[in-house]
Amino acid sequence: MSYTFPLDYSKVQEFVRAVKANPEQHAGEDAVIPPTMLTSGRMIWEPADQSGFAKLGFDRRRILHGEEEYIFHGPLPRAGQKLTAETTVGDRFEKPGKRGGVMTFAKMITEFRDESGELIATQNSTIIETATTGGKEEGK
Repeated sequence: MSYTFPLDYSKVQEFVRAVKANPEQHAGEDAVIPPTMLTSGRMIWEPADQSGFAKLGFDRRRILHGEEEYIFHGPLPRAGQKLTAETTVGDRFEKPGKRGGVMTFAKMITEFRDESGELIATQNSTIIETATTGGKEEGK
């Protein structure tokens, strides 16, 4: 399922200040957004039941952020646009943890499309679920 979120100018400016980006590069009502703002948009607007994290089924207490990649298929998104996003789960694999147990890795792919349906950006995330401690499930 997909969801739509606005790239509101005031939110772009808040994000620019929060990440200490150069405000001159993101000025004007149709300001280019900082690339990593797509992650914030996904985290704020994505319905919980459609969340990539929910699709993974990982224990949130043991999640690590492994890697993030953004691919832009044209000009960067701008304030004033509405983007529609959809997240799918890609490859999953396991590796032995250095402290014992097994770590599970998963790729999440989020595609962002503009109002006309054109693919604007792809976000590839690697999420890691760390091994449980002592071979026991935590919290059970």
